[in-house]
Formats: sequence, C-alpha cells, structure tokens
Amino acid sequence: MVHMQSTDHILPVELPKSYRLLNHGPTVLVSARHGGVDNVMAAAWACALDFAPPKLTVVLDKATATRPLIEASGMFVIQVPTVAQATLTHEVGTHSLADDPGKLERAGVQWFEREGFDLPLVQGCSAWLACQLIPEPHNQQTYDLFIGEIVGAWADSRVFRDGRWLFESAPAELRSLHYIAGGHFYAIGDAVEVQEAPEKSN
Repeated sequence: MVHMQSTDHILPVELPKSYRLLNHGPTVLVSARHGGVDNVMAAAWACALDFAPPKLTVVLDKATATRPLIEASGMFVIQVPTVAQATLTHEVGTHSLADDPGKLERAGVQWFEREGFDLPLVQGCSAWLACQLIPEPHNQQTYDLFIGEIVGAWADSRVFRDGRWLFESAPAELRSLHYIAGGHFYAIGDAVEVQEAPEKSN
C-alpha cells in the first residue's frame, strides 16, 4: 500500500553524482515489484561500479523472495536506511516474504513512488537509487552478483545536498547503518578532514 506523506525534503540527485550515495559503504534496502507483489530486503554487500552511465552492484542470495521480482521485472531500488530504521532493516533482512507473509506490515514498511517509475520506495530512508537490471546470468547464478544501471536517484536534502553527505550536521537518527553481524549495527561516525601535506623542497 502506498501511503501519502510529504516528500518535499526529497530532491533529485544528478546521475553523475549518484554513486556518492553508496561511497560510504552502508547497509542497504533492496526493493522490487512484479505481478502485484512488492517486497524489500536488506543487503550488506552493495557498491558503486561505474560513473557514466552510473552503475552499482549488489549481492542477492538465491533464497530471497526479492530476487525473483528483480529477475522478472528487470528493475529494483537500492535505498540507504537510517539509524531510525535499524529495527525495520533487521526485520526485513532476517525474515522472508516467502515464509512470513506479514513481514512488511510487522516491520512497519511504508511505500511511496516517484513519477515515471513503477517501483516501490521505502519511506524514511536517506537515499534512493532506481536501477535497471543489466542481465549477467553467469554472475547472477555463480556469484549472486547483480548489476544495475542507475536511472533515477533522490536523497533527503537534510542529510545529502549538493552532491555530498552532511552527516556531521544532520540529526543523528538520519545517519546510515553499517551491519556487522547478529543484529549488531554501527552508525556512521564523525567526519575527518585530511589536509594535503606541503611539498618538500629538494
């Protein structure tokens, strides 16, 4: 079900800069739609792959219920969940819609959509990347590795603006999650600025 909620703070991200939404290595949510079914799962292994056109990779186990939706529709969304969504992220990452039809409702997943994209986006995340699957059957079957071309990107302007993350000034609950194991996450920490060392004269 799509719930109407204000999305005024969600702004488009230029596709050439969309890779930056994943550069800090967060745990992600992967959602897809096919045949009247919407689903979302958590994934720890996702990364940017290319600049132009922008591409990303994500590892999706064969046992997941989201993977067949992606293979059938050829589309998916990568989302960056926040600290406020830690429980939701853990719930959708440890329960499968195939075995637990009430998974989404219990986890509190609410969807929204963006014009021009027939895709389910999870409310409350800090970034969303709509992807078109680049079919690579060998990689998908052998390594569970999926490649997507980013065809749309949006971010919460309170935490990502002008092509860069602003974690140090954003509310703590908007920080991204980084999964370790057994329900244990870290939130992204403080910024560290590095100055270039002056050149030494010979």
